[in-house]
Parts: sequence; C-alpha cells; structure tokens
Amino acid sequence: MMLRPIGILGGMGPEATILLQRKLVEAVPVRDDRDHIPLLIDMNTQVPSRIAHLIEGSGEDPGPTLAAMARRLQDAGAVALAMPCNTAHHYAKAVTDAVTVPLLNIVDLAADHALRELGAGGCVGMLASPAVRRTCLFDTALQARGLSPVWPADDDMMLAAIREIKVNGPSDKARETLRASSKALVKAGADLQLIACSEFSLIADIVADDAKALDTVDLLVRAIVGFSQTGCSAS
Repeated sequence: MMLRPIGILGGMGPEATILLQRKLVEAVPVRDDRDHIPLLIDMNTQVPSRIAHLIEGSGEDPGPTLAAMARRLQDAGAVALAMPCNTAHHYAKAVTDAVTVPLLNIVDLAADHALRELGAGGCVGMLASPAVRRTCLFDTALQARGLSPVWPADDDMMLAAIREIKVNGPSDKARETLRASSKALVKAGADLQLIACSEFSLIADIVADDAKALDTVDLLVRAIVGFSQTGCSAS
C-alpha cells in the first residue's frame, strides 16, 4: 500500500504533538517501518500563544505563523495537514487559505462523530480551553448539527489546569480539576464528553467513571491514517 505523507502543525504544545505521533504509531498494524504513516512534523514551539491572543487580548495573531508552517509542510510534500491543538483551529482559515492541500479539521471530525453517536438533540460536554469556549469554535459546529454543548462552570480553573500541564506536565492537580469537571458535566446531562484540549488528552484517563468520553486527538489519528492510506478522510 502506498502511504502518503501527512503534515503536522505541531509544538502546541510539544507533548501533545508527541502524543499524536505515539498514537499514530500504535494505530496501525505493522511488519516493517514502511508500514507506519509517513509524517512531516513542524514542531514549532514559537507559534504565538493562542491564550494570549484569544483570552488576554494582548498577544500576537498566530494565524500568519500557522500559515507559514502550512506552506512549508505542503512544499515538503504533505498531501494533507493536521493540527493536534484544538484551540489553533480558530485559525483554520488562515491555514487553508495558504495551501491547496486539505486540513483534517479536528472540530468537524468531533462534531460529525458526536452527531453519529448521539443523533440530533444530544448534549455534548466540553472539556476544553476557555479560549475555545469564548470563540464558540465547537459550539457553532455542534449547534449546526442539532447538538447542545455544555461547559464546566469555572473557566479559570480549566485554564489553570491547562497552564499547569504546559509547565509541569500531567500533574495530580490538573487531574483533579479535569475529573471534577467531568463529574460536573455528567450531572449537567452530557450524553458524551469531548476531551477537546490536547493538554487534557495527556490525562484523558482521569474522566469520571460514568462519563462517556472521547478524545478528539483519537479522531484526528483515525482521519490521518485514513487519508494517508486511501486519500479519503475518516471521522
């Protein structure tokens, strides 16, 4: 089977990009190195802060940097692009406008999956950055499909947990925050919870025991494998 290279806009954060690569290694049965999905990874830790731009209102627009990364990856031979950072999809148009290859959009993948899983009228709990909530990134996609998003009440607590993971890795403190938020979403009536922050993907195993949860990075992995193997995105 001819496998086609996928370009990864990475570094947001580095551990999340490494997690995506590890999941891709685990996602395909192999007999040889050549059976693995070929990746072109731009591990750019210098992408301007999405939090500073979207929440604090003082940071540089990440769009031009992401567009430049996309062009580099296309020029290097990528046939499609992917970003493991959910929040960075606020700038998806900057990426797609810069290239002619498709972006495997994690938001659309997640919203389509939720609709298939729940049907119109379902309630989707969001374990994501407050920046995603503020921009209505997932809300718009879910509502367009007849789904209702529900969020944890404390944005500050969620943001603090994300920053904790960026600085100290998957700490006990961050795990406590995510588990408490997941439990709250169960009580709020969420039929499905989306782990839609790649920092939270690092501690996805800590959600409430009775929560039906899905990591959006896993959907992206599936789409990358499908596109590389067949040229058709999968969600």
